[in-house]
Amino acid sequence: MINQLFESTTIPVLEQVVNFAQTRHSLLAGNLANLDTPGYKVRDLSPQAFESKLKQAISHRHESATNRSLGDITQAVNNPIGQISGELETFLYHDESSGNLETQIAAVSKNQLQHNLALSIMTSQFRLLQTAISERV
Repeated sequence: MINQLFESTTIPVLEQVVNFAQTRHSLLAGNLANLDTPGYKVRDLSPQAFESKLKQAISHRHESATNRSLGDITQAVNNPIGQISGELETFLYHDESSGNLETQIAAVSKNQLQHNLALSIMTSQFRLLQTAISERV
């Protein structure tokens, strides 16, 4: 029952966004650390590929939610949003450029904003759930 409560919110989606941002931040930090290393190729995760996969998972979740009965337990096994974090390696690409400091700093800043926004929204969701639970008791 508690899983169905969380699955009906945006928390699983936000969790995947936070996971993606954390993984991408590690790669971007590695790029900054190795910027002056001869022959180093910049690595990054494709935000466009991640967003596309996330949109597909969300639409699949909505389709399966409308097609299943209320007591169906198969949603936990066929959770398309939960499977995204296992596929982050497929979003990895190597940039053939040497990369420059400004581009990498901008990417880190944008990624940090995305991460912080997802965490803020997730915190709000948990507060709403906590309020709803405490009001019923």
